[in-house]
Amino acid sequence: MEYKTVHINPVRPKQPRSSVLVIYTGGTFGMVYDPKASQLIPFNFEQVLERVPELNRLDFEITILTLPEIIDSSNMKPAVWVELAQLIERYYNEYDSFVILHGTDTMAYTASALSFMLTGLTKPVILTGAQLPIGVARTDARENFITALEIAADVDTSSQQEGRPIVPEVCVYFNSFLLRGNRATKHESVQFNAFTSENYPPLATAGVSIDYNRPYIRPYQADLSLRVQTAIDSNVTILKLFPGITQPVVESILTIPNLRGVVLETFGAGNAPTDSWFLNTLEKAIDKGIVLFNVSQCNGGRVTQGRYQTSKRLEQIGVISGADSTTEAAITKLMVVLGREADPIQVRNLLSKSISGEISE
Repeated sequence: MEYKTVHINPVRPKQPRSSVLVIYTGGTFGMVYDPKASQLIPFNFEQVLERVPELNRLDFEITILTLPEIIDSSNMKPAVWVELAQLIERYYNEYDSFVILHGTDTMAYTASALSFMLTGLTKPVILTGAQLPIGVARTDARENFITALEIAADVDTSSQQEGRPIVPEVCVYFNSFLLRGNRATKHESVQFNAFTSENYPPLATAGVSIDYNRPYIRPYQADLSLRVQTAIDSNVTILKLFPGITQPVVESILTIPNLRGVVLETFGAGNAPTDSWFLNTLEKAIDKGIVLFNVSQCNGGRVTQGRYQTSKRLEQIGVISGADSTTEAAITKLMVVLGREADPIQVRNLLSKSISGEISE
């Protein structure tokens, strides 16, 4: 498979302190207005310095790689996650860090998936994008891109940690905030502050300087080696509860052929209806080997199964608590874990604990 690449070598310093591989997948970021067609068209990254001349001022090497088929993020699929993970694996020893340019609509899903697929990651993988295309005067693309690059290339200067990346994990950078990738969720479609992380603090804030929230960043572990998991099971779905949900609706979802897992979006702290038909339907699904993973519909807070009577029965019949996971993290974790494990006990154990910082322990 051929990838278009563009290399940017800064004039100074003579010996760049690090190198960043940028992977462009598509999305709003890379669009410019074509007056002939009177519409937005994909941007040619060979002309990136014309659009973002500030890149020449950065003191590290940049290579931009474009996927053969750029896509709108609404068309993102697990196969592209696998491609991204394999690209990072292929170039892992050649580059110090990675930036992924991605559409905003499904960015949190991709960030979450990669955080589970890239086991033993010790280098930054920063996803970013834009609410306005790079070809628009008021675009947020330039600031997001440049700061994401700076964070990706940033290394520790303390005597004990010198040269080590400051953020050795998968993150989302957007509108001045660096968020843990599997804690981020898109919450805004018309303002620049597109992403939030209600259950975990920002890892950094970019103002006049970039201030890192070091206690919340995953520590660098020199003894780890990257291992990429590419087996993903997409036989999963999301069931969002609502007042008045009916038995035929629940049964139609839980009897989908080959279904292996369901993220159950419940009320509040993990609560659900106590109607006998509802609980019996869930129990039958669990008895058939379908994994039910409980997350809250609330943006903040966590599932505490058993705290209220309306969640106690869920715990008793074997629904697994997702604690303070986002829906994006829960569904991608379910795909990765089911792709990795066939043993139901192992699946339950992995879902119940934090794999890459997606659950507060």
